Amino acid sequence: MKKASYVVLCAVAVVAMILFEAPLMAKAVTCSPLQLSSCIAAITSSAPPSSTCCTKLREQRPCLCGYLKDPNLRQYVNSPGARKVASTCGVPFPSC
Repeated sequence: MKKASYVVLCAVAVVAMILFEAPLMAKAVTCSPLQLSSCIAAITSSAPPSSTCCTKLREQRPCLCGYLKDPNLRQYVNSPGARKVASTCGVPFPSC
């Protein structure tokens, strides 16, 4: 009886892991700083970010630490304007 209960418990655990991983895999994002081009005006001026900018910023959120580590992108991603846009869009600025 104990062996059967152990097998059922393991099966339930495996199914739970698969179900929790499925949404994460479905939301895989390709990191491309060009996806944030709709944010340029908001980053470089006092213009508010567009809804497209905020959507793209949310999509690219997993990539922000990588952008911060890239010497070619760091100055833009870490700028006061970029921080303002992230805050306005409700995207927490990463602490990498």
